[in-house]
Amino acid sequence: LERLDFREVINSAKNKVFPTVVFIKCLRESFEGGKKVSVEVSGSGVLISANGEVLSNWHVVEKATEVRCLLYDGRAMDAKVLGSDKDVDLAVLQLKLTPGAESLPYAELGDSGKLKEGDFVMAMGAPWGLTRSVSIGIVSCARRFLPQYSEYSLWLQTDASISPGNSGGPLVNTAGEVIGINTRGMMSGGDTGFAVPSDIIRDVVQRIRDNGKIDWSWTGLQLQPLKDFNRNIYFEASEGVMVAETDPESPARRAGIQAGDRILKVNAKTVNAVTEEELPNIRRTLGLLPKGTPTKLELVRNNKRQIVELTPREKGKVEGEELDCPRWDLTFKTINQFDNPDLYFNREKGVFIFGVKRPGNAEMAGLLARDILVKIDGQEVTSLDEVKSLHKSAVDNVSTKHRVVLTVLRNGLMRQVVLDFSRNYEKE
Repeated sequence: LERLDFREVINSAKNKVFPTVVFIKCLRESFEGGKKVSVEVSGSGVLISANGEVLSNWHVVEKATEVRCLLYDGRAMDAKVLGSDKDVDLAVLQLKLTPGAESLPYAELGDSGKLKEGDFVMAMGAPWGLTRSVSIGIVSCARRFLPQYSEYSLWLQTDASISPGNSGGPLVNTAGEVIGINTRGMMSGGDTGFAVPSDIIRDVVQRIRDNGKIDWSWTGLQLQPLKDFNRNIYFEASEGVMVAETDPESPARRAGIQAGDRILKVNAKTVNAVTEEELPNIRRTLGLLPKGTPTKLELVRNNKRQIVELTPREKGKVEGEELDCPRWDLTFKTINQFDNPDLYFNREKGVFIFGVKRPGNAEMAGLLARDILVKIDGQEVTSLDEVKSLHKSAVDNVSTKHRVVLTVLRNGLMRQVVLDFSRNYEKE
């Protein structure tokens, strides 16, 4: 048998992908202590088309006001975000190429479904903001379930070093194909990194190309794998997925679906989740159902099969926009059922204090982050636009009136707070 030259295999794979690795630098608007600031962040990406499409992470370009990319040949150019999705932590950028520019080198996506534990992989990127580098390791787990990071995706786990700055860079197999996007690393207790697998990437990229985003649907189904119920004790079944609970006011609850139901099919498509690693595929199937279109679920309740029809709704933003209120020295956000369920329980429609500047007028008044704003000078407010209008009116007339009374809900109790904004901390 011919002896395999491992170094040659690695170099061949590296040389295919290394010229497509991009260093990304972004300016991002952030709110720190109730004040809007611009911060610089950096990460990595990989070219996936000859016309300058760059694949990276959502968290690399999140809220970016400017994006600058440095290519392998030393050229730097601006880019715009074509689309991104927080739930799978992916983003697609478009380089702003000059008319008639030459085609760029790009990487090919491989098949992450073929990976096995022990396969060699390379993590490429610009760790710690340094120049491009490569780290070598193996696939430690080909199907890692991390529910705290994504309900829709399994992850590739590797011991190839993924450091800050590597985020968005490619995870590459020995054939020189991108089989994942480096997303996060855990440095304590040895190198452990996680990447979004290419089987997820392929679908997400196409949806972003088509729509600029992924419109996730919401059914309100909370699912559990069958193994949690020890089928030898509770029931004998190896098919379907258990309903643990349904969200309040959700399509699932309105359809009459109950905790303990076992779903067998979604629109005639069989769904099975014996283990938790099988849940993301089912959640993705539900999340990609067309909104406003009735969906038929076949389920088992009390050993009897039945068909239930539910109509998915728009999931909505998980992250709302922030409103910066200078002189009041605080920022507001919209209450969101998915991002702030505890606040939503107290007030379904409204805004809350997201940040309080220190030192500042809001802090001096005793206002706290997560206070729910109910009224301004007796006028009820339910949106950021209403707060923005009343804030502008108050600040424009600060010379004649420099106090407002904010009615806030804190820990279920209503209180009135006098906010004196005569002092301008910005100029001190």
